[in-house]
Amino acid sequence: MILGCHVSFSNEQVLGSAKDAVTYGANAFMFYTGAPQNTLRKELNPEYIKEFHSYIKTHGIEIEHIVCHAPYIINLANKNDLSKWQFSIQFLKNEILRCEMMGITKIVLHPGSAVGISKSEGLQNIIDALNLVIREDQTCQILLETMAGKGNECGSNLEEIKIILEGVHEKKLMGVCLDTCHLHDAGYDLADFDAFLDLFDQEIGLDLIGCIHINDSKNELGAHKDRHENIGFGKLGFQILHDICYSEKLKKVPKILETPFIGVDAEDKKRVYPPYRFEIQMIRNQIFDPSLYDHIRDYFSKEP
Repeated sequence: MILGCHVSFSNEQVLGSAKDAVTYGANAFMFYTGAPQNTLRKELNPEYIKEFHSYIKTHGIEIEHIVCHAPYIINLANKNDLSKWQFSIQFLKNEILRCEMMGITKIVLHPGSAVGISKSEGLQNIIDALNLVIREDQTCQILLETMAGKGNECGSNLEEIKIILEGVHEKKLMGVCLDTCHLHDAGYDLADFDAFLDLFDQEIGLDLIGCIHINDSKNELGAHKDRHENIGFGKLGFQILHDICYSEKLKKVPKILETPFIGVDAEDKKRVYPPYRFEIQMIRNQIFDPSLYDHIRDYFSKEP
């Protein structure tokens, strides 16, 4: 199974990201090239990039199973303020170039929010922006993430994703990232995942699924809230997420965990730690562990 998680980009850049992923027992991972909520970006270090490619080869991680995530500040759906829309376009172009410098072939993008305008206007703005962003010689594919439907988010149903994909000229450079929490919160019942995949194949095509975010949800079906939960502890539950991970139809698609960090000390809410090594083990062992939180706290409380 191609299974990984979201990792940091702070130490040794993408090389450090790969090292973190390996410590979690992952053979895939996702990262931001800088903080997702701002525009600060450090220059890429060629030595780290060179070592990164050697490192993933040694540890059996395929470059196609590594995904970048575009920052949240990019909003292609709204151009009421033309300068902000143009900034989002240029920033996404720069992020794609950074991916290409590292050899990364996939970048996940939130389609955007149509604030103060209609959904149809927002969708057209996204299409127009993507047609300005994508180069003919581009080597990094853009994966539109399925959204939960908060506010006036675009891409919270397959029809809207399809409209965007059909409007982009360079279709070979587009794909989709499924997010299980988002799909659930948007109203898609994933209990019969094969039925959902049949619908997706009919509307868009299974070959366009480039990545899956595996997240449980704190919310009821169709809540449109987007609050992730740890695997098996939310409204989706372990069995549904297990079945998605083990779907034969998506065997070659990287699955990425974005689940919440766990607090070790109830009195110090800043001390939180990643659950990934334990959740990855649980998925691979195919048995839900109700003591997951205790194991995480025990493990990290022993750290110096």
